[in-house]
Amino acid sequence: MTVHAPILTPAVPAEAALAALAAVKRELAAGHVIPYLGPELFAQGNVSIPTTPEALALALHAKAPVSGRIRGNLWAAAQFIESRRHRKTLTALMSEIFRAPMAPTALHHSLAGQRLPLIVDTWYDGAMRTALQESGRTDWGEIQGVTRAGEFREIWTRAYDSSGAQVDLAAAAAWTTILYKPHGAITPAANFLVSDSDYVEVLTEIDIQTPIPDVVKERRRQYAFLFIGARFHDQMLRIFARQIAKRSVGGHLAIAERALLTRNEARFLDEAGIGLIDCPVAAAVEALTAA
Repeated sequence: MTVHAPILTPAVPAEAALAALAAVKRELAAGHVIPYLGPELFAQGNVSIPTTPEALALALHAKAPVSGRIRGNLWAAAQFIESRRHRKTLTALMSEIFRAPMAPTALHHSLAGQRLPLIVDTWYDGAMRTALQESGRTDWGEIQGVTRAGEFREIWTRAYDSSGAQVDLAAAAAWTTILYKPHGAITPAANFLVSDSDYVEVLTEIDIQTPIPDVVKERRRQYAFLFIGARFHDQMLRIFARQIAKRSVGGHLAIAERALLTRNEARFLDEAGIGLIDCPVAAAVEALTAA
């Protein structure tokens, strides 16, 4: 088995960011890095969806008012709505918020054409799926985390092929590219892992990796992760990042502005051994997708 580690140093200051991004671009083109995408990829544009957990919590509150003390906490706000107005209401509200299709960014399109073994996307939009569809490829599929609300069996994920049809998870082994959406997504079936109760069993089991599909665990083993557009200011976000990247080759990199990191984010990057490329996300996207 060939193990692909990134060629970059663990910490890259702002003045060296362009050279570092050129190296990252080469690693992506060679298929040696797994992208780990977050909603801040959209933050620079005119978008129709919330691009932070806090903004999504407020969007839910605008449609179904929640207690003031939890108004900015996505998972607690979603639980409040689920507990008082039923799971179907929460799903309907999430679907309404994310109904407007998000146009893929240049980075989404670039990644879609590179036949990467795995792409992790941590927000609820369908932009990465759209980019893969628009690429004309059919050798990919998507695995999504799903809620266990109303389920009477052990189920953590569902799989969908490139047409959006649900398929057996075993089919994923044959896909060239797996799009892994650990929190679910609006497309193709409006699966949302979002409330506190959704995460109770996931967080109980995630340390032993049970909720993460075996095919994802197998593919990550040979690669480093590139975190871009993803924030880690909340414990939930840090837990998922740590566990999804667990037992991979290491040497991970994150693209973010050091000055904007919270203390917890900086500590997390340090403890997880994630090197920081100190650069605005928009500038990084431009560098990674330039001809």
